[in-house]
Amino acid sequence: MNYFIIDDDIAIRAMLIEMIEDEDLGTVVGEAEDGSLVDNGLLSLKKADVVLIDLLMPIRDGIETIRALADGFQGKFVMISQVETKELIGEAYHLGAEYYITKPLNHLEITGILKKVNKRVLLEQSIRGIQESLNVFTDQPQSPFVSSYHTKNIMEAGRPLISDLGMIGEGGSEDLLKILEFLQNEKQRLGSAYTFPSLKEIFAGIAAEKLGDQAKEADIQKEMKASEQRVRRALYQALIHIASLGLTDYANPKFEAYSSTFFEFSEVRKKMLELDDKSEKVSNQSRINMKKFIQALFMEARQLVE
Repeated sequence: MNYFIIDDDIAIRAMLIEMIEDEDLGTVVGEAEDGSLVDNGLLSLKKADVVLIDLLMPIRDGIETIRALADGFQGKFVMISQVETKELIGEAYHLGAEYYITKPLNHLEITGILKKVNKRVLLEQSIRGIQESLNVFTDQPQSPFVSSYHTKNIMEAGRPLISDLGMIGEGGSEDLLKILEFLQNEKQRLGSAYTFPSLKEIFAGIAAEKLGDQAKEADIQKEMKASEQRVRRALYQALIHIASLGLTDYANPKFEAYSSTFFEFSEVRKKMLELDDKSEKVSNQSRINMKKFIQALFMEARQLVE
């Protein structure tokens, strides 16, 4: 992974370079002391994948720099700042920043965030590669009997949604993609007789698919339980992610689109209040309607497929 650092503090830049190299997170391909010194041509020349950018700089601040670079940069922006003004952070998120790192720098926080960013970059690069390969075929004349499903399958459609929901890196994200595939196959198999299955049927279906026809019932039951736990943890992370977006910017497009589509809004609001109240330990006892989430994910993914 190639990193470019924009920060007016030379000590911060040195610390970030050391952390990235020590944790083997990638290579720092360039650095600058102000946003005015960076354009898309430079980022392209350096083949930068991730830009670490300070929000407050003397000539062109982080907000203006992200605004100038966002349209032509396909990588990720990660904010760095000691200032925690919600308006500034919200605007940066709105412009396309992915994460926010607070100063003074914390080694564990930075390592955890950059590992997540790396996974998202690699995933999106992979998706773009698949889409470009598919475009080679879709640009050619097709038989009218070829359905749109063959152009883009439901797992491909589900990956960007899972990424938007902040679940990349969670083990349950792969289970959710398998669930999408299972539901699509069931819908095609049953046709007009299809009704949305129960959670038990869903987890039994993907467990049987994973373990094979010769699997014992006890092993299937064990895998069902493990899969459900992985999915529940992933959904909890998605809830935190969406609540965090709403906390920094109530008008954030992803927050507006996903908060009530995938969750009960009362639970999102409760999680926002928990996150905002830093004096109390955040609870993980949120009531997440798993079936609603999976139904919403399936419907959203199908729209992208069709």
